[in-house]
Amino acid sequence: MAELKYLCGFGNEFSSEDPRCPGSLPEGQNNPQVCPYGLYAEQLSGSAFTCPRPANKRSWLYRILPSVKHKPFVPVPCENLTEKWDEVEPDPNQMRWRPFSIPKSTEKIVDFVAGLQTICGAGDAKSRNGIAIHVYTCNTSMMNKCFNNSDGDFLIVPQQGELRITTEFGKMTVEPNEICVIQQGMRFSVDVFGETRGYILEVYGAHFELPDLGPIGANGLANPRDFLCPVAWYEDREVSTGYTVINKYQGRLFACQQDFSPFNVVAWHGNYTPYKYNLNKFMVINSVAFDHADPSIFTVLTAKSTRPGVAIADFVIFPPRWGVADHTFRPPYYHRNCMSEFMGLIKGHYEAKESFQPGGASLHSIMTPHGPDAECFEKNSLAELKPERVAEGTMAFMFESSLSMAVTKWGLETCQKLDKNYYQCWEHLRSHFNPNWQPTKH
Repeated sequence: MAELKYLCGFGNEFSSEDPRCPGSLPEGQNNPQVCPYGLYAEQLSGSAFTCPRPANKRSWLYRILPSVKHKPFVPVPCENLTEKWDEVEPDPNQMRWRPFSIPKSTEKIVDFVAGLQTICGAGDAKSRNGIAIHVYTCNTSMMNKCFNNSDGDFLIVPQQGELRITTEFGKMTVEPNEICVIQQGMRFSVDVFGETRGYILEVYGAHFELPDLGPIGANGLANPRDFLCPVAWYEDREVSTGYTVINKYQGRLFACQQDFSPFNVVAWHGNYTPYKYNLNKFMVINSVAFDHADPSIFTVLTAKSTRPGVAIADFVIFPPRWGVADHTFRPPYYHRNCMSEFMGLIKGHYEAKESFQPGGASLHSIMTPHGPDAECFEKNSLAELKPERVAEGTMAFMFESSLSMAVTKWGLETCQKLDKNYYQCWEHLRSHFNPNWQPTKH
């Protein structure tokens, strides 16, 4: 496959036209009476018209046919994609899942949409406030089919297998250790090249943005210039047998038919685009004296709530880095949190629990205690504190949310991957209390 080209920057005002049609972007206005090349002008709004300028998101698409040309939407089965947060009783226990199974192509053909399964979530797409966490497991490409999420943004984290994503804005290749964001309303199709698995954080009612840096200063964490968005690419293709557009709307799936490819955008401009990011480019900030800085220093993207400093969802990573803190227990500390913490592992071994496996997950719900297992505690309480590389060859991540997430029936039962013995990793923690302890004399 030819290497794709990208535009760089986060939230920039971009413009792009397919080089096969030079001059396809109108000059000096958005909606001329007659567009160049006889194209249709169509605006895609990611925010209310009256949002303050820094928050106003929109792009203009110049396409061969407008997206309104389709047959009516009809309901289609959702399978294990759901927003039913009350289908099972609440469960505050620590949860861990073994790697989610990928269907074999010899047994069942499953594309990206058919392979979506919801693990947990909270809130409501209709009221535009909430999140959902999904896993995708698939083995075949989407054929004459695209997906459109009317409910919110998808942050996609590949764990196994490369994704070739075609969007109305152009094409992106997204590999494990990269992420991409497909924002609300953007149509896309996914090609895969074998058994493929990953995680998705869906956010209703807010868009992802870079976290504020505050005292960190002007530089650090994810740098805006490292985010990439596709360049314009179009196909002028009739599909006599029917092209299927699948729409996720109010937590349900609907499908409509049209007789042409939706990826017929010859040119576009605006600041509302899909984008990708390579996690290796994250500039890690860390303690260089003693104790821990809170894991918020590893935030890549945040979807803010209306409460200052409180996120609907944060996307946090735990990348390779140096550990140098003196007289400090270096693994993550024991914790009870007013936020929900969902973790996944892309590759390697998570530093606090060696038994956590790539392609699996864990959920530590609001105020549920969690922390290093017994083996990790004993080992690191006695370790020589010399500078060392932490998480080398590993990439773990966390979806953290202020919402109290409910686990679906699929997550608790149907997937058959829930490790019901997870609690036992803390069973061997023993008391080291010594009432006769005296401080060491120097």
